[in-house]
Amino acid sequence: MAGHSHWAGIKHKKGKADKARSNLFSKLSREITVAAKLGDKNPDMNARLRSAIQSARSSNMPKDNIERAIEKSENNTDLNYENIRYEGFGPKKIAVIVETLTNNKNRTASNLRTIFQKNGGNLGTQGSASHNFQQLGVIKIEKSEASEDKILDLTIYSGANECFSNEYFHEIQCDKNEIYNVKKKLEKSVNNFISTEIEWIPLNKKEVSSVEKEEIINFLSILDEDDDVQSVYTNAKL
Repeated sequence: MAGHSHWAGIKHKKGKADKARSNLFSKLSREITVAAKLGDKNPDMNARLRSAIQSARSSNMPKDNIERAIEKSENNTDLNYENIRYEGFGPKKIAVIVETLTNNKNRTASNLRTIFQKNGGNLGTQGSASHNFQQLGVIKIEKSEASEDKILDLTIYSGANECFSNEYFHEIQCDKNEIYNVKKKLEKSVNNFISTEIEWIPLNKKEVSSVEKEEIINFLSILDEDDDVQSVYTNAKL
């Protein structure tokens, strides 16, 4: 599984480069609003909200924006966002999972179907691609927070399964049902988290050529830029 996060690394770097783009903050705000609406407004009592706020801070989202997103959960009682997973196959038959947060699933499905088709892929039914993946808790930590040796020690201490480091961040993986227990222990030693999420990790990665890699990264980027898309996962070895 080491190296599966290269796409996440590309996204992380890309996000830092154009962090001011409005749709990034829009997605972060939406997740904060939904998390606050579904649970406690106090992030200390709401793990999903706490994670959403940490993700927003790591993307340099202003404090005022975060507070407005929380307030929006109280002011808009008719918010009807749904988390919907879409699956399919992209260029070169790579398996792809797209997680969305949408208030109009017909619009979202239509947009995603068009993106897949225009890039030589096709949107499938739920289960068509996910058997190529497993769900794990994934906690990403700023590289400046700790050395690789310290991250290894923290992984063992927290009860997590594995840790990896790349040029962008440290990543700790754990059982998806233990993610917030692991996170609580890590918070005693770590201040800056990039994200805390349940992610789809490929069981086996598909080899692609350098030319195919560029095509695939372009496809994944187009998917990621759709307003309703929150996360994109692939089994392509990037």
